Amino acid sequence: MRTILKTCRCANLSYFTPMRLALALTLLTSPAAAWEFSSAPICTLTNATDAGEMTVTYDASLPEYTITLTLNDGQWPDAPVFGMAFDGGRSIAIQTDRHILSPDSRSLTVKDRGFGNVLNGLEFNTMAMGASGNTFLTMPLTGIAPAIKAFRDCPADQLS
Repeated sequence: MRTILKTCRCANLSYFTPMRLALALTLLTSPAAAWEFSSAPICTLTNATDAGEMTVTYDASLPEYTITLTLNDGQWPDAPVFGMAFDGGRSIAIQTDRHILSPDSRSLTVKDRGFGNVLNGLEFNTMAMGASGNTFLTMPLTGIAPAIKAFRDCPADQLS
């Protein structure tokens, strides 16, 4: 099975330079909203801020994970690489060239059969940032613990 989201240990990953991370954090003006979990019809984890929304799903019937980042204003560029950085505990950066844009380019989605890096990034950090081209969406991870636990437990519930 080919992993689509790859851990990037590149020293020159331009998406996540300290300056860009600092800028993205300063642009995050909305208060931390509550992360929500739902098990129906598929396992879903969501958070919305004034800047946009992040949705992570798991469909046990496929089995497949997705992560979708939707901008409230603006559009994701048609860039060759999408990356995510997680910071605040167990920092990690991951990237892929297999992302898809919605027809209006407000949403960007990545699908894969394994999401260990994404789930660990969400669970063990305080901030997540998706980046494509010069466009960023930053999500606070404050309060995610109960929702991520339920999400991790959900696939077993769906299969039984």
